[in-house]
Amino acid sequence: MQLAEPTAESATDTSRPPRHFLPENFVVTDWTAIEPFFQELQHRPIYTPAELERWLLDRSELESVLSEDLAWRYIRMTCDTQDPTRAEAFQYFVNEVEPQVAPYDHALNEKMLASEHLAGLDERRYGVFLRSVRRASEIYRAENIPLKTEISTKQQQYAATVGAMNVTLDGRERTLPQAADRLKNPDRTVRETAWRAIQARRLQDAKPLDELFTELIALRNQVALNAGFANFRDYMFAALGRFDYTPQDCFNFHQAIRETVVPLIDDFDLERRQDLNLPALRPWDLDVDPSGQPPLQPFGTGEELLEKTITVFQNLDSYLGDCLRTMRQMGHLDLESRKGKAPGGYNYPLDETGVPFIFMNATSSLRDVVTMLHEGGHAVHSFLTRGLPLGADKHPPSEVAELASMSMELMSMDQWHVFFPDAEDLRRAKKTHLESVLETFPWVATIDKFQHWVYENPTHTETERHARWVQIFDEFNQRTVDWTGLEAFKPYLWQKQLHLYEVPFYYIEYAMAQLGAIAVWRNYRQNPAEGLAAYKRALALGYTAPIGQIYAAAGIRFDFSTEYLRTLADFVREEMAAL
Repeated sequence: MQLAEPTAESATDTSRPPRHFLPENFVVTDWTAIEPFFQELQHRPIYTPAELERWLLDRSELESVLSEDLAWRYIRMTCDTQDPTRAEAFQYFVNEVEPQVAPYDHALNEKMLASEHLAGLDERRYGVFLRSVRRASEIYRAENIPLKTEISTKQQQYAATVGAMNVTLDGRERTLPQAADRLKNPDRTVRETAWRAIQARRLQDAKPLDELFTELIALRNQVALNAGFANFRDYMFAALGRFDYTPQDCFNFHQAIRETVVPLIDDFDLERRQDLNLPALRPWDLDVDPSGQPPLQPFGTGEELLEKTITVFQNLDSYLGDCLRTMRQMGHLDLESRKGKAPGGYNYPLDETGVPFIFMNATSSLRDVVTMLHEGGHAVHSFLTRGLPLGADKHPPSEVAELASMSMELMSMDQWHVFFPDAEDLRRAKKTHLESVLETFPWVATIDKFQHWVYENPTHTETERHARWVQIFDEFNQRTVDWTGLEAFKPYLWQKQLHLYEVPFYYIEYAMAQLGAIAVWRNYRQNPAEGLAAYKRALALGYTAPIGQIYAAAGIRFDFSTEYLRTLADFVREEMAAL
């Protein structure tokens, strides 16, 4: 089987690939309609390596149909968390379908691994896939199926709780993302009022969110114990397929960030305090432009954000522009913030169609532009892998997935004049973003180190959790910021990070990929055509090669040593100085 080469045509094709195993008109209704296909796969005799490959493709087709159905249920629910029918549709799949699929999934893995024809498969082509299947087989436990269903249900509570958070400012109800835009206002009183309102609103739900997290910790810890692991951290390293680094490597990375990047952020904050002519920085002073100018207004509506992003992508490469045009044509975007919408942003791959969905909460800020470019990078990744034969091939680990998105943020900066036609606004936007690139590292280290502690100590109390969070936060963040009188808010800052609730241990990858993205950008600055071509070649591999080989295809190293971090951080500072 040959990997599909990315083409402009593949980016504009809106048709679903023909099915070979399931009927063309098949739709997911209930388990009784689905189970016969799993039974057929379970009982089908396999006599040759070619028949094993056909079996793999048929299984992948079934998994892709189910995955896309679940995706749409999740997308619709997050677009309106207050609609009970959407929540019920998602929950039906989680409660009634996924628990039934899990035993078959394990049985099919066992059948494949036991096949006498497994050795006849091309090791170069299937080696990474088989490595992941073997690991999944090793950690599977039937008793974890109901626990994972309960975990999924509780994770949904987080989105519903946060999605319902609003504040009233100037007599108008606003979502938290809308309120956060005021933190960029030159008027310090306006910033302080907004910051306090946001934190006070979060504090209203701090206790139930703490209790929810405690319940999730207990459930996740039990899953790990059932699978024979000492703790949930070790279980997740296996479940996430972290074959290329260990917890100790993460601890070393935290140390490298503290030694290399945290002092740079301290310097940024000192410079900010001086530019703002303040006796002390307060938490509401960190997002405003230090020049005292009003916040940047790169777009007015979600449609304008999309149109300008398409132009940016088109200017970089016509294939990239076609990706977003196809998504717009198919209605695969929901960009603007509104009441009842779940927080955050994501690009959700749709495995069968091959055209993903972008969800975000745009208001009118630079951060929204970066989010759109970030999720657009993920979307391009989905398009580049849509022709790969197996669904598993289309889902590389986050160290690769986030490389796609973060590299797009940086490579696209040469086209940011589309959003910022004024030269000074453009300079401000680039400087702000490059600062945020470096600020990524301390915050990622904070969340990751916190997670290690949480799951190494699963029976900790809420008081111990708050104290440990504050200790870690102060180690990496805002070391020159005055929190006097605001101490009641700091112990709960972690609750805004949805990853802790919904995708545990998916976070250190952001820092690893950010390093890689800086290296991709450095290559792009030296040779734009080759830098972009290497980026696309690497992403088109999907997960058919180990992480290190994918990074090498992009012309960079999978390396998060102190020396490499310092070299790339210095490059970012040089680029900032040249603005």
